Amino acid sequence: MSLSVNSVTGRRALQVALGMVWLLDGLLQFQPYMFTKAFVSQVIGGSAAGAPVVVADPITWSAGDLLHHTALYNTLFASIQLSIGLGLLWPRTAKAALAASIPWAIGVWWIGEGLGGLLSGTASTFTGAPGAAILYVFVALLAWPHRESADPGSSVATTGRLGGAAPRVIWAVLWVTLGYFALRPASGSPDGLAAMFAGMKAGEPQWIAAIDGALATTCAHLGIQVAVIVAVLSGIAAATVALGRFSRLGVIAAAAIGAAIWLAEDFGAVFTGQGTDPNSGLLLLLVAAAFWPVAAQPRAASLG
Repeated sequence: MSLSVNSVTGRRALQVALGMVWLLDGLLQFQPYMFTKAFVSQVIGGSAAGAPVVVADPITWSAGDLLHHTALYNTLFASIQLSIGLGLLWPRTAKAALAASIPWAIGVWWIGEGLGGLLSGTASTFTGAPGAAILYVFVALLAWPHRESADPGSSVATTGRLGGAAPRVIWAVLWVTLGYFALRPASGSPDGLAAMFAGMKAGEPQWIAAIDGALATTCAHLGIQVAVIVAVLSGIAAATVALGRFSRLGVIAAAAIGAAIWLAEDFGAVFTGQGTDPNSGLLLLLVAAAFWPVAAQPRAASLG
């Protein structure tokens, strides 16, 4: 079957990029802090805070069980994530690794992230809403191997297993959600962002703490204005790609927001010794890359 060379190459590149992120997650999970009871009680157990009972109870139960066998479970979790990452780097195992990553990421989204805090009332676009783990699921679906003929202007995302319409709908929902949570009181208040950045300096290396301090100073009393700008750009990203008009403009807006969010997240706190993943900003950049329109170059190709 005829297949766009750019689409094939782009889909494989997306698989490799996702694999590298999973490898990073696995390595971060092997940090000494992750083998302590503090990690279980503060990070995993803490994700239940503010969540409804139906969400919080399984988290609390899981944290209680993990406290009895912390080292064993953490080694298992890290090994699973490393295995997913390695599997994605080898074309013959990429599909199996993608399949394994989806239920695992959903479990992490619930038990590890409390559904991204979406139901807690404290979720903010600038701190990871709607949850990094659920973005792993979206990227995995976009990267799923698929035989497809690509038209000019199509993208890796719109020529995959989900078809052309579903990815655009999910994209629109994602960016509308990000715009909504940017405006929530947690960050969309005059001093909300400044206070958030100032509070993130603890435990970070000096250069990141300096960035946090600069962001806090820049956003002082401007939280509402910054939130509105992010919400407007999110709306532009959602509408342009969903409608298939000026898609490149929408993808650029999305990538700019993703990069800004990743910076605001201190790159997922991966330099503190307690970060479990690079957080949502990096995944948003992968999602944006998957939607970048590419020209079709028909050629016979096979993809498993």
